[in-house]
Amino acid sequence: MTLTRYNATTATSTKNRTGADWCPVSGMCVTCVEGCVGMCEIGRSAYRGHEVLYPQPFGIITTASQKDYPVDLSHFNIMGSAVGAVGIEADSDKAIFPNVNLETRLGQGEGIKLRLPFVIPGLGSTDVAGKNWDGLAIGAALTGTLLTIGENVCGMDVNSRVEKGRVIHSPDLERRVKLYQEWQRDGYGAIVVQANVEDSRLGVLEYAIEKLGVKVVELKWGQGAKDIGGEVKINSLEKAQLLKKRGYIVLPDPLDPARIDEFHNGTFTEFERHSRVGMVSEEGFLETVSQLRKVGAKYISLKTGAYRPADLARAVKFCSLAKINYLTVDAAGGGTGMSPWRMMNEWGMPGIELWSLLYQYCNRLAEKGEYVPDIVLAGGYILEDQIFKGLALGAPYVKAIGMARSPMAAVMVGKTLGKAIDDGQSPVYLRRFGKTRESVFVTAEALKREYGKDYEKIPTSPIGLYTYYERLAQGLRQFMAGSRKFALKFIDRSDIVALTRQAAEISGIAHVMEADSQEAATILG
Repeated sequence: MTLTRYNATTATSTKNRTGADWCPVSGMCVTCVEGCVGMCEIGRSAYRGHEVLYPQPFGIITTASQKDYPVDLSHFNIMGSAVGAVGIEADSDKAIFPNVNLETRLGQGEGIKLRLPFVIPGLGSTDVAGKNWDGLAIGAALTGTLLTIGENVCGMDVNSRVEKGRVIHSPDLERRVKLYQEWQRDGYGAIVVQANVEDSRLGVLEYAIEKLGVKVVELKWGQGAKDIGGEVKINSLEKAQLLKKRGYIVLPDPLDPARIDEFHNGTFTEFERHSRVGMVSEEGFLETVSQLRKVGAKYISLKTGAYRPADLARAVKFCSLAKINYLTVDAAGGGTGMSPWRMMNEWGMPGIELWSLLYQYCNRLAEKGEYVPDIVLAGGYILEDQIFKGLALGAPYVKAIGMARSPMAAVMVGKTLGKAIDDGQSPVYLRRFGKTRESVFVTAEALKREYGKDYEKIPTSPIGLYTYYERLAQGLRQFMAGSRKFALKFIDRSDIVALTRQAAEISGIAHVMEADSQEAATILG
């Protein structure tokens, strides 16, 4: 059940010599023999050391936990009904799934309008995010959903201009923001800029608000993949030195003459750049939020990770005190660009436990009449059934679901297939659909009609995201119609049941054998 016992994984390009025969306590091969070249985690660590901490190959992958937690979203089922309709007339000709309204709003007052309840909660300075930004930005804008520019983008931009410790220009951040804004439609969706410790020191959010017209900014306490700062790898000595001078932790020290010689001699080929961990306090948090509002932030959010329950309580309470617009809570096991592999699997609060405590904490504040921010859940969501369950599990506080790995996957597939189509080398499994992107991507023709000449400017990477979201939207509408809920605000905790006693105990969701018990008794007399 747990990853603790594994000593080999595709994530680190390792395997046991004895295959399926391994020790269930340690994960080592049952027989470890002299003469083995070291294919397992231990063996590879014997010659590559700290490099084996991280998933491979860096820069072209996203990664998530392999750990099988005792309770997950599959331990719940969605409940349907044969009577009535909520949010629409109870008429079989009107209560059809295409009429389900998936629009939502994040934040108080007018709120951020979303056509679909999807948020990409933070893709920043990693190579894989940068290489695929066009697909993410254009695709999220076309769908009217929210996209977050993650941490360290300005700091990692070698062309950023920094004066007196503050960024005054970052071509990379500007490009990312403006690309989304260029394709945004009818005021739906938003581009969000996120800040960690280093970003805050550089004044990234102030720069984004004042110079780039960003209306939504996000403070970051962490993520579900790790409890330390973000990491990337650098294969340029000059860039490593620049980042060191900008205040990042860079290993080995790129300013050390001995390390410089070793790099030039090929002793090692890449540097690691690490961010610092934050030091949260109520006073500091409230002061930061107040300052951002003075600068002109219209909406402010907080992203927190899978920390201990006391930290989750702090996040909820501090957001309440500061009147934060929305809070994103990311559970353990979530995907990322480069987190220590064992940490991704063995650290933090799993989803069902974390989100169930979150519901309890929000409920407690609501019962006292205190402000409760809108909630976004993140941590392994990829398909419509999981999205429905997340919305129900945290109802009425959860307004959207955060996904990062799956949108990235859709973008990368869209890009790859587009290149194959353009080169006239479509894989065999694609040829049955046709040879043009309009015949392969089922939403492309509709986009072509809607955008006319501008359609030619849309790469296939965002069409991949657009089409993936279209599938999620129709699937979610079908589940909601079956539950007779024709708008997101009507989803509640009674729309799912727990399949095990353990899932029911943790979540507070009714066990499948106890759901509707009182109503059923009344019907039966």
